[in-house]
Amino acid sequence: MDYENVSAEDFGKSLRGIGVNILVRSVGREASFLAGAFQAEMFQVSKDFAIAKIGDQVLQLHSDATYHSNPLLDLLQENPPRGAGVEIRLYDVDPDDAYLRAHGMADVTILQEPTDKPHGLREAYILCENGYAWVPSRPL
Repeated sequence: MDYENVSAEDFGKSLRGIGVNILVRSVGREASFLAGAFQAEMFQVSKDFAIAKIGDQVLQLHSDATYHSNPLLDLLQENPPRGAGVEIRLYDVDPDDAYLRAHGMADVTILQEPTDKPHGLREAYILCENGYAWVPSRPL
């Protein structure tokens, strides 16, 4: 699919399975974080919306302003972390590489450096400025 030029209607009709839509204060800053830390391919980046592709996974970013009539907006905390309790796991992203790219980025918190886990994965926990825990992982 040509994510850079697909219409909103055609993109919406193409979505299947489980979708991830992340509500953020600044689409541009979150897009830069995803591209920098996880080498995400970013498409249609605007102040209100972007499509991110990380490996084979596609997710969406929406600004707070796009949720003006969405009931979820009233539940958002004003202070971070917004995403507490949710892990966005990136199974096809090397945690060591992501850690090195994310380390030192502005407004990024490393919650856990790359670590071998008993469930057979090596993973890191990286918190973006919106409070979402991104977990790049690979098999041991």
